[in-house]
Amino acid sequence: MRIHCWGSRGSFPVSGAEFVRYGGDTSCLEVESDKGDLVILDAGTGFHAFGCHFASGAHKKAVHLVCTHAHLDHIMGFPFFSPIFDERTTLNVYGCPCAADSLETAIRKLMRTPYFPVDFSALPSEITFNEVTAAPFKIGTLSLTPIRLNHPNGGCGYRIEERGKVLVFITDNELEYGNPGFDAEYFQTHSADADLLIHDAEYTDEEYKRYQSWGHSKYTDAIKLAVAAKVKRLGLFHINTRRTDDQMDAIVDDAKKIIAQSGANVECFGIGTGFEIAI
Repeated sequence: MRIHCWGSRGSFPVSGAEFVRYGGDTSCLEVESDKGDLVILDAGTGFHAFGCHFASGAHKKAVHLVCTHAHLDHIMGFPFFSPIFDERTTLNVYGCPCAADSLETAIRKLMRTPYFPVDFSALPSEITFNEVTAAPFKIGTLSLTPIRLNHPNGGCGYRIEERGKVLVFITDNELEYGNPGFDAEYFQTHSADADLLIHDAEYTDEEYKRYQSWGHSKYTDAIKLAVAAKVKRLGLFHINTRRTDDQMDAIVDDAKKIIAQSGANVECFGIGTGFEIAI
């Protein structure tokens, strides 16, 4: 399983000299199976860059877009994914029910007047929508198990398994704020023994005091989950839109110290645009 990040920023894309190393695009993660099945997690602004990369390839294959939820920063790249304007493209979209609309309805609304000049109905590509339930499902050789997110309007993270290797992707999730049904044991169970846990790490402890119940986690809580679930690697994700490269480096350094003091054997790093790893 190969993982490549096209965007890890939260809330809003940014640019500038202070955001070069971690990048400024919002959530988009490419997962390629050992057999070449292509799954994209979220269609943030990083989905545009992936689309340019995909369109430049000589070999065209189906793309499976699996969305965590329909908040704008996670779907705003969809209209700018250039392959949807190519009749040779096959795009299978998966999404859990949203608070009001389905994912399909949300994307169709995004691509219509007055928000976008090309209506969704005019796209020449083959696009199908699939509703995700609580049940596990397969895409090629990848097995995906939905994980409910503790986030306003709901959503799903995913535990992705292939040949004994496990990636857990849980973005836009608040670990501390105790909504019913979202306790520590729930997320520990779904993250248990993962080769790589990528989790929301939006806030510092001090910042979180202002944003409790907004649906995002402190990086210290992401560390607690990783240690308790005995994962091998922790990737800090959903980087605060104002977080500079140097500030993110400081968070990663502090995370490593906390893990070392706990006695756990968890490798930790920040996930930025261009990050790639094979598990």
